[in-house]
Order: sequence, then structure tokens, then C-alpha cells
Amino acid sequence: MDSSVALHRPFRTFSSIVSRNSRIFKPESPKLQFPPRFGDSPKTKRSINVSSSSSLWRIPLRDGSDEVRARSVKVSSHGAQFGSFPEKNEDEAESCVEFITSERIKVAAMLALALALCNADRVVMSVAIVPLSLSNGWSKSFAGIVQSSFLWGYLVSPIAGGALVDYYGGKVVMAWGVVLWSIATFFTPFAAENNLCLLLIMRALLGIAEGVALPCMNNMVARWFPETERSRAVGIAMAGFQLGSAIGLTLSPIFMAQGGIFGPFVIFGLSGFLWVLVWLSAISSTPQRNNQITKYELDYILKRQKSFLPESKPKTSKVMPPFRRLLSKMPTWSLIVANAMHSWGFFVILSWMPVYFNYVYHADLRQAAWYSAVPWSVMAIMGYFGGLWSDMLIQSGKTVTWTRKIMQSIGFFGPAIALAGLTTAKRPSTASAWLTLAVGLKSFSHSGFLVNLQEIAPQYSGVLHGMSNTAGTFAAILGTVGAGFFVELVGSFQGFLLLTSLLYFLAALFYIYFSTGERVNFDEPGTYHLQFSYRRSCKLTDLLLSNIVIIS
Repeated sequence: MDSSVALHRPFRTFSSIVSRNSRIFKPESPKLQFPPRFGDSPKTKRSINVSSSSSLWRIPLRDGSDEVRARSVKVSSHGAQFGSFPEKNEDEAESCVEFITSERIKVAAMLALALALCNADRVVMSVAIVPLSLSNGWSKSFAGIVQSSFLWGYLVSPIAGGALVDYYGGKVVMAWGVVLWSIATFFTPFAAENNLCLLLIMRALLGIAEGVALPCMNNMVARWFPETERSRAVGIAMAGFQLGSAIGLTLSPIFMAQGGIFGPFVIFGLSGFLWVLVWLSAISSTPQRNNQITKYELDYILKRQKSFLPESKPKTSKVMPPFRRLLSKMPTWSLIVANAMHSWGFFVILSWMPVYFNYVYHADLRQAAWYSAVPWSVMAIMGYFGGLWSDMLIQSGKTVTWTRKIMQSIGFFGPAIALAGLTTAKRPSTASAWLTLAVGLKSFSHSGFLVNLQEIAPQYSGVLHGMSNTAGTFAAILGTVGAGFFVELVGSFQGFLLLTSLLYFLAALFYIYFSTGERVNFDEPGTYHLQFSYRRSCKLTDLLLSNIVIIS
């Protein structure tokens, strides 16, 4: 005897409790009508013909959400026949064209431009310091003070800026940050001509303003991008950050040749003001407040926005974050250690590699600069593809924790091996190849700890980034200054590179052991205890072995 059950709308009535793990329901009535599912057209019908001889039907759902939904199902004892689904499955990822033309990609592009300006404004002094020193009679020691004055401000602003980002949002704080660092950039050459103290203040103001850039980037990515797209978004934004160095170093001499020493400072400063106008008029703080976004894209973001709900928690008058509770959890320390090691390697390579090529291989400064500049362009490209691969791993069913540890392992184990190889290079071209490999693999850490900041505590992602960035600034100062003292005492650049390689290995192991991709409750006091069962220990061993195989 034939039986037919038609379920044309979302099913919300059950004869028994449905667990989240089984995702199985059992209909009470042979025919029920329900209101349309979120995101579906009222006229949409989806049907599957299933054959069975049982009067009780157990249909597993794979929607991946907490709410159980049923599609239109017809059950018949005449044999199985599965119908086609012309409509796009709501769990299916967007196509490449839809992603590129979406509103959220505009947010990522504007963030990339802001970070490009951030780094360009930072490195222009590296080019201008030579003519400024000659025209004003500065000694090398004072030139070093001028260069380091940027870090004075950058050391203190990330934590305060991160707290402001968490309270006011990334859009407002980023706008103010770009305005302030553009003012500092614009007036730097005027200050150099008139008052040395004012010059140091302008450089420190540049550091203070730029200290909010990365926390703002993290906040906006967390608000606008689903979990499965955040690595790509960070890759796009950080590509702008890396290209900013190349832009600043390449265009500054051209601008100086055309407009004098004031040229690059004035042009980059005015570019920042232009960026702010576009940012305030074209970008909104959240998808819900955007007037140009389509309903499909808004639903797509909100449905997959599992770890950050910007409107869910009302603001309070308390701006001060719970620093003590943040520091009581080991995942926080895994991020601090990762950022510190990332900054150590970044600034050591950025500051000392031209000198390394000149000192070890006796290359002239122009060749040394070229050998040192190529890796940064490669880093910008590799960073995006690392983010793309990371998102694909999560979409394929890999856990966020496993994915972040894989990315961070490549980002640290890779440079560790490459820097060790760099010490064995006999020719500058071979050394440049090793350096390019080290910097390129280092970019995978952008899809590791840098995205992980948004995942363990979205409501505190800004201040977490600020805390880890401050630790990174300390590490950058220690590594940059320590390299000079190490070479003077030991007489070997290779020895310092091997030390850096060892630190990369230790930082990678620390991150793998203590990090997590899950939400951490920072609103309750207590210590984060890791409970390693036999199964988790096996997973950790498998993770280490898989990374060794990948890097090899």
C-alpha cells in the first residue's frame, strides 16, 4: 500500500526530541504546511522521492545549523528517485564572481589600501633620512633616534587603540587613525626644517596613529566576513600592507626627484585624506547598516556569522577590557608568543638583510636592496593564496583549530628551515632564493594567529590584537638592536639567523600546544586548563608529522 508524506515548508514539530548530533526527525502528521524558510522564496519547492517499506521515516539533515530544517520530501514505496535542485543550496559557498563583486570585498579592498598607506608612510623616512641628515648635519646616532621615534608611539597605542576599536568599532577608529597619521606624515618635512623636537613628536604621532590599523582591520573582517572567508580577507588586507613597503621605497625617490624632499610626505599625506573621504562615504561599520548590500549577501553573511554578532551585545559605560582575565588564558599567550616571533622575524629581515648581503656577499647597496626587496612582493602574493587554502580547508570540513595550527606551523617551521638554509648559501642569488622562501612561507601565519584573534574572543579582538602587537613591538626592538650587538660580539650574521631559526621552532610548538580555534570565555574568571586525552595527544602528534611532511 502506497503512502505519501509531503513536507513543503520548514518542519518545526517533532514527535520526539531531536539531538544536535543525530539531526534526525520523525513527522507526526502525513501532511503539514509551514511558513517559508529563511532565505527561500515562498514558491520554492524541493522534493526527494524516497522508497521504503517502513511507516517511520528517519531523514538526516546536513544543513550544519542548530535549527533543524526539512526540505520538501515525498516518500513512496514505489522505488527511490531523487529530484534535482535547480536553486542554489543555502549552505553552498558563493562563486568566485559573486565573491569579487560583493560589498564585503570592497571592505577588504579599502582595508588593503589603508594598510598600504600605513606602511608607505612608515618607510618613506627610510629613504628621506639620507638627504635630511646631509642637509641638517645630523649624526648617524641622531638619525637612528629619528628612525626609532616611530616605535615610541607604536609601542603604546595598540592596546589603547584595540580597546577603542572593541567599543566604537573599526570604521570610526580607522578613520581617525588615518587622519592622524596623514597629518603627521604631511607635516614631518616642515617639522624637520624648523624644530627637531617637533620632528620627533610628528614621528611618535605617526606611530600612535598607525598602532590602531591592524586592530581595526581585524574588527572589520570579523564583522563583515563569515568564518570560512576570513583568511582570504586577511590575506587581501595584508597584501596591501606588504605592497605598501614596496610602494613607499619605490615611489619616494621619484617624488623627491620631482618635488624635493617634501614631495613623498605631501603626496602620501594627501592620499590619506582622500582615502578617509571614500571610507566614510562608501563603507559601513556592519553589513546590516549598508544600504548597497543585497538581501542575498546579507543573509549569506549573517547565517554563517557564528562567532561575531556585533549587535547582540549592548555597549556599556565600561571601556576598560578585563586584562587580568585575558592574560589568565593560555590561548591568549599563544597569540602573544606568535605575534612576538612574527614581528621579531619581520623586522630583523626588513632591517638587516640589505646589510647582510653587503657584509657577507660584498654586494653594493643597490644590489643588496634589490635582493632584499623581492621577497616582500612574494609575501603579498603567497599571503592571499595561504588564506584561500585555509578557507578551503574549513569549507571541506576541517576544524578551525586544526586549520589555524596547520597555517601557523607552515608560517613558522617554514622560515625556520629556510633561514637555516640561508646560512649555507655561497652566492647572493642562492641566498635571495632562501630569503624569498622564508618570507613567502612566513605569510601563512596571517591565516594562523592573525585570524585566530577574531575567533577566540570576537568581542575583545581589538584589545587582544593590541596586547599581542605591543609584545611584537618589544620583540622587534629587541631583535633589531640585538642583531647588531650579536654581530659585534660574535662576529657572525649566520649565528643570529640560526638563533632566529631556533626561536621560530619553539614559538611554533608553543602555538600548536596552547592555541584553539574555539570561543574562549573571557567574561568569567578562572584559568584555562588544557585536558589532553590520549585522542588529543594522537591528534597533536599527527599534526606535527603532517607539517613536517608538508614543509619537506
